[in-house]
Amino acid sequence: MRITVSGHIGSGKTTVSLILSKLTSFKVYSGGYFFRKMSEDMDISLEEMNIMAEKDSKLDVTLNNLIEEFLKNNDNVIVESRLAGWIAHSSNIPAFKVFLDASREVRINRVSIREHDKEIAQRVVLREESENFRFREYFQFFMDDKSIYDVVMNTELGSADEIANEIYKLAFSNA
Repeated sequence: MRITVSGHIGSGKTTVSLILSKLTSFKVYSGGYFFRKMSEDMDISLEEMNIMAEKDSKLDVTLNNLIEEFLKNNDNVIVESRLAGWIAHSSNIPAFKVFLDASREVRINRVSIREHDKEIAQRVVLREESENFRFREYFQFFMDDKSIYDVVMNTELGSADEIANEIYKLAFSNA
């Protein structure tokens, strides 16, 4: 089984995926890891990487192709990425697709705590707008279209443990 965990910045994707990993013994692979690695290799910030990606679709296409190939060739994994569910859906790769949701205010607060940066709000908003633009332009995917997911969960309505346990139950109830 493949499980994809998607959602906006600060929605709890990584935290929930790590807990779900313990429940399933599946390893977590993060699309954000690949994007950050590309950013580091190019010696530019994530914000600069996003701006470059707006002007050159090759960056996003390369990243998505890596995730798609990984999903095709691996099983019993959790892939956590804003587009992992959409990639599985559009490529007809069998996966249990999860979307984690939370209000922008809550997500920004989470990121500011995680990054120890109270001034991060503007950067999060700019990054989201950049990514949403690219997803629409390059892939004709709208981040707010949650119809492709097997489950959509509001992470404000429970702890990360509760959310992960619910996903586990839902994913394996028909397995």
